[in-house]
Amino acid sequence: MRSLLFIIVTIAVAAGSVIGGKAEPRRMERLTRGIVAVSDGKQVFVSWRLLGTDSENISFDLFRVSGGKTVKLNRKPIKDVTYFIDAQADLASDNDYFVRANRGSERESPRFRLPAKSPARQFLSVPLKTPAGYAPNDGSVGDLDGDGEYEIVIHQVGRGADNSRPGFTTEPILQAYKLDGTLLWTINLGKNIREGAHYTQFIVYDLDGDGRAEIACKTADGTVDGKGKVIGDPTADWRAPEGTFSEIANPDGTERRMNITGRILSGPEFLTVFDGLTGAAIATTDFIPPRHPKTMNPTGDELNAVWGDGYGNRVDRFLAGVAYLDGVHPSLIMSRGYYTRTVIAAWDLRGGKLTNRWVFDSDSSPENRKYRGQGNHNLSIGDIDDDGRDEIVFGAMAIDDDGRGLYSTGLGHGDALHLSDLDPTRPGLEVFGIQERFDDAGASFRDARTGEILWKKPSIKAGADGEGPGRGLSLDIDPRYKGFESWVFGAGIRGLFDAKGNLISERTPRSCNFGVLWDGDLLSELLDRNSISKWSWEKETTEPILTAEGSVSNNGSKATPALSADILGDWREEVIWRSADNRELRIYTTTIPTKYRFYTLMHDPQYRLSIAWQNVAYNQPPHTSFFFGDGMPKPPRPNITTGPK
Repeated sequence: MRSLLFIIVTIAVAAGSVIGGKAEPRRMERLTRGIVAVSDGKQVFVSWRLLGTDSENISFDLFRVSGGKTVKLNRKPIKDVTYFIDAQADLASDNDYFVRANRGSERESPRFRLPAKSPARQFLSVPLKTPAGYAPNDGSVGDLDGDGEYEIVIHQVGRGADNSRPGFTTEPILQAYKLDGTLLWTINLGKNIREGAHYTQFIVYDLDGDGRAEIACKTADGTVDGKGKVIGDPTADWRAPEGTFSEIANPDGTERRMNITGRILSGPEFLTVFDGLTGAAIATTDFIPPRHPKTMNPTGDELNAVWGDGYGNRVDRFLAGVAYLDGVHPSLIMSRGYYTRTVIAAWDLRGGKLTNRWVFDSDSSPENRKYRGQGNHNLSIGDIDDDGRDEIVFGAMAIDDDGRGLYSTGLGHGDALHLSDLDPTRPGLEVFGIQERFDDAGASFRDARTGEILWKKPSIKAGADGEGPGRGLSLDIDPRYKGFESWVFGAGIRGLFDAKGNLISERTPRSCNFGVLWDGDLLSELLDRNSISKWSWEKETTEPILTAEGSVSNNGSKATPALSADILGDWREEVIWRSADNRELRIYTTTIPTKYRFYTLMHDPQYRLSIAWQNVAYNQPPHTSFFFGDGMPKPPRPNITTGPK
């Protein structure tokens, strides 16, 4: 009897927490209404959040406080949308706005102040204290102080270097700001963390469920936390000196010499979680995996034997994310390598301590060898097998919630990845991605659960760069075809394809970068550099909607914003760009009316996790766990609970 009970309990634990026959809800952050108001110089556009935990019939009243008087702006309860256009505001005075739910527990939302004579613009300015010689780069958001509003964590970048090149970099810096520009803390990762898109991944999320987000990233000797405390040895300098070479023995007995000046191929490596409010290091452990299993100071030959080169290119390819591996609590995901060996480690933060949940290693067994070389410059996370727990979509392969390989397509490495219900005529989720090689699968569309390739497009070698397509995007931009449309830039893959892989247009949008939900319909808009545009499917042209004058994008030709996410107002997304002088972040928010009312996308678990990993390596746009596009049904109600556990 005891044995039978043990088996039943084991099965229940393996299947995730269940209460009364229903899956226990995921624990997610508690958010306020996120009210925001911007003026065009004549009237004020005000919008606020619907929460994923709100009742279906909730309605709102909107109030303006000006000159000591409080005025309700709506005659009837607002029940069909979550925005209001205030055409009666005296813009020469301060105007405070708040909403009150007619059904719900809160009395009223925190106020949003639109100061007197505010400039006519549709962005909020967040002043920065950017260090000299640096520029704000990728960002993320989290509720760092537990008040239900998002703060911004921004990666300040000086001089970086790609993994394929030698050279010294500046020290990576992370800063946290409230939306009014209050600097909460600065973390300097130090000289022993190299600056670059493939090195410096950081995660902002409430990992321990206490109601406040933490920050997690790789650290090393000399990292200085937000309180000024140094991690490891403050005097250590593990950078290879100028003129240092790595020597690798060739099979014929000759040697290859590669310049490794400025690279960091020796010394200890740590994983640290920092307190979101103070920046203080609260948990530090050894990073998994180390560069080499037996030595902290490997030779070029030893690195080559494990990773496939001896000069720090393949060994220092890092990715990161968050996944609900038990279906209820978030776990931190950190990885190393994807060109050859791939190692993915899952971590839990409980009671101020980091514990390793599992490790997947492509080289640990013959069965795992098929997972070698399948990773992208990005990843995605979602419940692809509909068991209530998250899987890691790691480029051309997927890892199950228990750390075992789910499938490998064998298609290899690529630069872009999109996971959602891309084809609503099929059950479950799909993946669209591109491969950095010239063959019959330059672009592919697959079943996310099984890895079955549903269609693919060949790439054609063009030029001497030796690489396949560099851009691939999947969005719903044409209402005539069910599901998402996909297109690719580079390697001879031309045209716009529907969700079945049919060529529907010889022409494509002018950009193949990010998507954004902006203008109020159910189709996605195009986000590239400092502009938002719309694909006119009737004319087959790209029409501009917004140009963020004085704002600039990041990451060179990648041309990505600091962040694109639904962080304020209604269900549409905000875009955060840096100003050209690097002195502020500008949070752009839409002022276009919409007839739709949806709960905040941040309460869709997959979308929220997409925001957590958006800054990682080659940034990708976020996607929901359900089909979001023309003809969509009402989004499914998320099985979540919010606030501290």
